[in-house]
Amino acid sequence: MSTIDRKALLFGLTSVFLCGVGFSIVAPVVPFLVKPYIGDPGAQATAVTLLTAVYAACVFFAAPVLGALSDRYGRRPLLLLCLLGSAAGYFVFGIGGALWVLFAGRIVEGITGGSIGTIFAYFADIVPHEQRTKYFGWASAVVGAGTVIGPTLGGLLAKFGYAAPLYFGAAVTLLNAAFGWRFMPESLAEPHRLKRIALIRFNPFAQLAGILSAPNLNRLLVAAFLLWVPNGSLQAIFSQFSIDTFAWKPALIGLMFSIMGVQDIVSQSLIMPKLLKKLSDKRIAGLGMAAELAGYALIAASALLSFYPLLIAGMFVFGFGDSIFGPSFNGMLSKSVDASEQGRIQGGSQSIQALARMIGPIVGGQIYVSLGHAAPAAMGMILIAAAFAVLQRYRQTMKQ
Repeated sequence: MSTIDRKALLFGLTSVFLCGVGFSIVAPVVPFLVKPYIGDPGAQATAVTLLTAVYAACVFFAAPVLGALSDRYGRRPLLLLCLLGSAAGYFVFGIGGALWVLFAGRIVEGITGGSIGTIFAYFADIVPHEQRTKYFGWASAVVGAGTVIGPTLGGLLAKFGYAAPLYFGAAVTLLNAAFGWRFMPESLAEPHRLKRIALIRFNPFAQLAGILSAPNLNRLLVAAFLLWVPNGSLQAIFSQFSIDTFAWKPALIGLMFSIMGVQDIVSQSLIMPKLLKKLSDKRIAGLGMAAELAGYALIAASALLSFYPLLIAGMFVFGFGDSIFGPSFNGMLSKSVDASEQGRIQGGSQSIQALARMIGPIVGGQIYVSLGHAAPAAMGMILIAAAFAVLQRYRQTMKQ
């Protein structure tokens, strides 16, 4: 493929932008939505992290199914269906009324949340092989723009009620679906689609086993898994952490979440183009991991010293690392398989990420309650150190 379909690219970038807005807009208010049903702060932290874990569990089971179906029937119908499901999930979560309703909303949203793997497969379809890392970087920057706006907007909308961001998230997701229905072209040509789907591809555990058995991919995916576990813990516990440690309100929590998005924009527009000229994908990923480790150290120090400027600095450093690791990882991943396998590999990657984000909040929430507010960040430092060792082995394997 020598040229890029402009409508397809516009939809893809618009889709990830609105996904960034829709997902991040609810982050500042989740603890406040849980609070009416649970009085104890420790139990609140557990409930908040379990809501994240349930969402990730649903993504884990749904992602390989969505990836396989998109390889067989095309990306367009699966993406539209998932957008409608996500909107319904936000709406149910916003209605609330009982803790189980909040979990129901997250389950509905999570079942269709595996669509992000299909979106990356969509980008892999429309972008030439040699330009994928660059365009994955663009996608990351656009997600960053959405996550800048989302949390800040969510914090402001919370003044009209804690459910207001959820309803707005549903509306934004429906807008994305309407845009896709009108403008999104199908990216996977008929000759490149699977003729049939083996039932084993619907099994997330078999999917994981198959992907992790690939000699050129297993170490890369294990390293990413070790990063995603504490990342999921941080995202799940951050709101509760900032309330318990610094007594912050939704607007300020939303502003802090926006730091991650700012880092994506700055990194992809100014830093990544220069890094790609000088460094390989593998070296950029290593640099991102080092920055994440330093960020976790600053976040842990902020909890131990009760000094919020360290938290702000830590979020900036961590956000930079996260912003350059993602595109380099997706670039390495997408270059490893051909067009007919993009849905499988991206769906499998999404399953591994979902598994990490299911484990991370559960473990992070428990050590947060039992070992102290700095414990989840300390876990991140330990796991990233292990990921460095695994990534080094991946580099050595690729050289052989």
